[in-house]
Amino acid sequence: MAKRDKKTITIGSALPYIMLYTDTVPTVDEICVEENLLGYIKGGAALEYTEETYEEKDDLGYVSKIITTSEEVLLKMGLLTWNGTTLQHLIDRCQVTEAAGKRTTKIGGAGNAQGKYYAVCLHHKDPVDGDLWVLIVGRNTAGATLTLAADEGTLIEPEFKAMVQDDNGTLVQLIEEIPAA
Repeated sequence: MAKRDKKTITIGSALPYIMLYTDTVPTVDEICVEENLLGYIKGGAALEYTEETYEEKDDLGYVSKIITTSEEVLLKMGLLTWNGTTLQHLIDRCQVTEAAGKRTTKIGGAGNAQGKYYAVCLHHKDPVDGDLWVLIVGRNTAGATLTLAADEGTLIEPEFKAMVQDDNGTLVQLIEEIPAA
């Protein structure tokens, strides 16, 4: 039975799913389907939340207040499996065409700009302790490096920068499978 309590140790990687963002954040059941699978991850994935704060205090240190002035979320992963269609989700200035048994991916150039944002979900499967989903809306801001080496697979390492999902300013939804009430 899934539980995800304070004693749960989360071990293992995740499956990354992606779909075009159209002003409505999809549910995990909508996004985490085979046709939205971005690829397979090598080296894991990381969700990074950072904030900048400002502290105001009196000269003698009797009263103080700390406020958050800005925050940022990055979702990073290493994609081991990919193709031109994958790159189109990762590179804004990228166009893909398919004809006569060939896929052509054009990268760079203002004329290839898409201006698209995506819903991205990592699904960590755990049949014992319960599944975990990390859901953001954003786009890759790290570009792409393709290193073709004789002794290892070509890994692409996107960093999706999250944008606001709702009127509260939510940047990430962390969804855990827990026992039904």
